[in-house]
Amino acid sequence: MTGILSQIPARTGSLLGAAPAVAESAEAYAATGGYRDAVGPDVLLAHIAAAGLRGRGGAGFPVAVKLRTVRDAGGAPVVVANGEEGEPGSVKDRWLLRARPHLVLDGLARAAAITGAVRGFIYLSDPYAGARVRHALAERPPRLPVEVIETGHTYVAGEETAVVRRINGGPAMPTAKPPRPFERGVGDEPTLVSNVETLARIALIAGRPELRRRIARATLLTLSGRHGTPLLTEVPYGSTLAALAAAQGTPDATGALMGGLFGGLIGAGSLGLPLDPGALTAAGTALGCGAIRFLAPGECPVAVAADAVDHLAAESSRQCGVCVSGTAAISDTLHRLTAGTAGPDSVERLLRWSSGLPGRGACGLLDAAAGTAGSLLLAFPEPVRAHLGTPCPACDASPPSGGHRLSVPVPDVMDATPSDAPLPGSSPVPALKGTP
Repeated sequence: MTGILSQIPARTGSLLGAAPAVAESAEAYAATGGYRDAVGPDVLLAHIAAAGLRGRGGAGFPVAVKLRTVRDAGGAPVVVANGEEGEPGSVKDRWLLRARPHLVLDGLARAAAITGAVRGFIYLSDPYAGARVRHALAERPPRLPVEVIETGHTYVAGEETAVVRRINGGPAMPTAKPPRPFERGVGDEPTLVSNVETLARIALIAGRPELRRRIARATLLTLSGRHGTPLLTEVPYGSTLAALAAAQGTPDATGALMGGLFGGLIGAGSLGLPLDPGALTAAGTALGCGAIRFLAPGECPVAVAADAVDHLAAESSRQCGVCVSGTAAISDTLHRLTAGTAGPDSVERLLRWSSGLPGRGACGLLDAAAGTAGSLLLAFPEPVRAHLGTPCPACDASPPSGGHRLSVPVPDVMDATPSDAPLPGSSPVPALKGTP
């Protein structure tokens, strides 16, 4: 069971809200100030820019720049709320669509007003979330036409060109760039593809512009590990990774897998880093989608890296030959390391792949696999060397590798109406210690 914890009081702009385990109705959302027209599109865009809001889909691109680009591209713009959560260790987007669909729809409508969009889409793969969104649309029909598009759940289905391709009637697979969706996207029109958390924060800023900086400098995280309880939490930037590990139940963490499968591995010496995109990037890692898996004492980082790359190799859309061969080669080498059968040249090959493969695929999947291998060598050189020609007891004790060990269940959300059969609620967890 995944717990829910907010370090942001609901009255000061929390995405988790006052009752995160209960699905929010249109009436409840409006009662807290949702859907108000107090802030016009141009003023809201200025607030978003002043707040320094960055996208929460993984890349962290400045939101105001993206909005302006689509607005200024001409044509008949389209806006898309991207709720397809491909990272196995992340649950925030599916939870938002299940629990607070009106917050996302409000943000989508405001993004449409800013860009001049004439239609919108909610893109997802979670049937439960799809049902919640459709109910929300029926409760309060939006001002612009909004269609729910469901897709198959894969790692690459949420990549922005895959989103556009699927909405246009094709498969949910990435395409070569350029053009980017903001240039030519859905129906060949300029298209804003925005993560659902990003849109939710736009709606919060519209409702509480005086809190814009605080709203922009907080984020949803999915925390997990072999020990402790998986946790969906909202924290301000500046919270340390060590404090997050303690809250999740791994106070003696020896490292972490960062940013879902995109931020790579870090060692225990990096757990003092603050949760801040700039600081993490400077340290050679990334916040990504906000999914962090902590390594417990005795847990082998080589096995964790093998799990991550094994999942990526299985999730390749198999469009790019270099991705198919590259992810397979990295996965095979890491598995040989876990079995103690890797040759002395394995480290050299992993180093070569980690520097030579990024940027050669149509999407970031190959980059994630190469980055995981490179970060393993950088953060855990001694454990890697110890695997050369010698079976690892910790790896031998592990179940078969795969993405299932990295997966986190979405927190349960119950219906607001007492007459409905309730869903299991989320479990309470202790407050974070040591965060600013």
